Amino acid sequence: MSLPLVTLGGVPIVLHAGAPDQSDTPLLGETVVRLSGGAGVKMTHWGKASGSISGQGWMPPGLDGLDYSQPLELRLTSQECIVGDSLSYALTSLVRPDTSPKAFALVGSEWVQTSCELDGSIATAGQVIGGTKYMIQWMPVYNVFASKPPKSMSAAQATFGWSIAWEEI
Repeated sequence: MSLPLVTLGGVPIVLHAGAPDQSDTPLLGETVVRLSGGAGVKMTHWGKASGSISGQGWMPPGLDGLDYSQPLELRLTSQECIVGDSLSYALTSLVRPDTSPKAFALVGSEWVQTSCELDGSIATAGQVIGGTKYMIQWMPVYNVFASKPPKSMSAAQATFGWSIAWEEI
């Protein structure tokens, strides 16, 4: 079984281009406002994802032919994760269509894998005897805006470096 690869605009980033370092940062339209008595209230208008992907490998990632003026599909391999007391959770991003979410139950001090059913954006873990918490993990897919990545090449080390910043549309 092969592991899924990070892809941008349908182009897979192969390991020869460098194992991708992935980061994501919430991009939130939020602020804390104060009421007349001084109590703080957090107001959130919207929430999106943003982040970066970078790598250094023996070959460039092959992303120069993408049309960066248009939204691109980004499939990540860094996992999203929700933990709680419930068996069912509304996932906070789309699930990669080439992978399935995984579910785990906390039994004592160990996470035990259990079944996971996905219905739209709701994932449900199979109940486990002795389970006190349940976890759902999945690999996300986003529609993003990105710019053509800056690249570098070191002839002395025979490596190519690259970095992509992205924001969910």
